[in-house]
Amino acid sequence: MENVYSQVKMFHFGKKLRDLQNGTISPPIHIRLKPINACNHRCFYCCYRNPDLLLNQRFNEKDMIPHGKMLEIIEDIAIGGVKAVTFTGGGEPLIYPYIIEAVETLVNNDVKIAVLTNGSHLKGDIARSLAERASWVRISIDASDREAYAKSRGVGTDEFDKILCNIENFARQKHPGCELGINFIVTQHNVEKVFAFIKLMKERGADHVKVSECVVSISGRRNNQYHAAYFDTVKAQINRAQKELGIDGFGIIDKFHNFEEEYQKHYSRCPFINFINVIAADLKVYSCQDKAYTESGILGSIEKRSLKELWNSDEYAARLTSLNPSRHCGHHCVQHWKNLMLLDYLDSDKRHLEFV
Repeated sequence: MENVYSQVKMFHFGKKLRDLQNGTISPPIHIRLKPINACNHRCFYCCYRNPDLLLNQRFNEKDMIPHGKMLEIIEDIAIGGVKAVTFTGGGEPLIYPYIIEAVETLVNNDVKIAVLTNGSHLKGDIARSLAERASWVRISIDASDREAYAKSRGVGTDEFDKILCNIENFARQKHPGCELGINFIVTQHNVEKVFAFIKLMKERGADHVKVSECVVSISGRRNNQYHAAYFDTVKAQINRAQKELGIDGFGIIDKFHNFEEEYQKHYSRCPFINFINVIAADLKVYSCQDKAYTESGILGSIEKRSLKELWNSDEYAARLTSLNPSRHCGHHCVQHWKNLMLLDYLDSDKRHLEFV
């Protein structure tokens, strides 16, 4: 399969790279849109509900983007030239009451869309709309049987079977260009089931499975300690799956790794902040998914102004340039490696570029 998780996608956007080099502020390429904070699952490791994690400073489960505001946001996204929107949580995005309208309006304005979901509402009209329009849908799962799933998620024992049915049905009806991915979240409770789960997802029609670890702390060291006892066990199952199941276009993506390096930042600017915004249900715009609902991640509020007005404000420009990862981002950072590559690119000595 082609690399849908490539770390170098940003280098395909020449204008944005030129804006970075010139210090020009322009709208992001990608927006992660969190329309609602309510959720029908209660995952024990949820970053927005776990008091040991950072992302609950400003989180309020009652927050939701109002209908009129959502339409305004979509209009500004389209006019601003944003290329893609991913609906995610906060809460479960597919329980947002205006999700179909939001999806269809964005696509009608030539904005690509994707969804991160628990899969419980990937059915009926919602599934049909996404099957016709989404570039990708990814479902997060952390168990391979109904009892373990119910315990992990705080749901009924029939929920796992319902989600398997939704996966199978969606795989049959989605358009050929829509990638159906499954994110298997490794916890201490499912470490022996990684291979079996990947096999099950292939049988149900998923295009790929990404294996990643749950985050249990704002400390990289403590996260590593949580996963250390079974690290090799998980890796062995991923390797086996890649050899035995990674055929016929089915992908197994290994994102199960050591955390430490993604916590310590030794650079003072975050160039990737120019490529992505997070618009959350509290009507705040944040710098990235790892700083959503945190005070240090706020780029500005759109509660009493439009997204376009924020993008054109001195406040927005100042926040983009003042964020210092070495001081403000001592937590997990999914964009860390992208930043290292961008900084290397931006700091290249122009007198020696030809010596490739």
